[in-house]
Amino acid sequence: MLELTNPIAAETTADSQLVGSTDYPIEFASAVAGRSKTKLGDLFGLTNFGVNHTKLEPGSSSALMHYHRTQDEMVYILEGEATLYRLHKDPSSPTTTYRKEKTIMKTGDCIGFPFGVAVAHCMCNDSNQPVRFLEIGDRSRNDQVEYPEADLKAVMGEDCKWIFTHKDGTPY
Repeated sequence: MLELTNPIAAETTADSQLVGSTDYPIEFASAVAGRSKTKLGDLFGLTNFGVNHTKLEPGSSSALMHYHRTQDEMVYILEGEATLYRLHKDPSSPTTTYRKEKTIMKTGDCIGFPFGVAVAHCMCNDSNQPVRFLEIGDRSRNDQVEYPEADLKAVMGEDCKWIFTHKDGTPY
């Protein structure tokens, strides 16, 4: 039987619990300046799925536009207002063009992103107040993340760490 060594409960609303670092290569770190998060799944030793308590300051973004090949994602707005941007391939275009849509999300709103659906997304704080939300996703090994607006690709390694490369596979 597994013995619990993690906390039974944790207070997560204090800003002191939030971490502002990013795994992105330095070239892309400014895209998420003003974002901080507590990795709640890690705090409790969860390995099959992750939960992040994320805070975006005004003008900041949750991530670069992206979608996952094998991981599901869900976002639940706890407080404030966020703008969800989605980037779709335009089926009416004879070339690979995209169209961007935006949706305002408020406290209590949620959205899910099924794996394998090539609709890139990110959350931005276009308001003048901080926004807080939960990000929930599974931790599928060997997941690949596509970034249609950047020369970036990510693969999750066996150790659950992201490996970032250029789209042609060249390391950063």
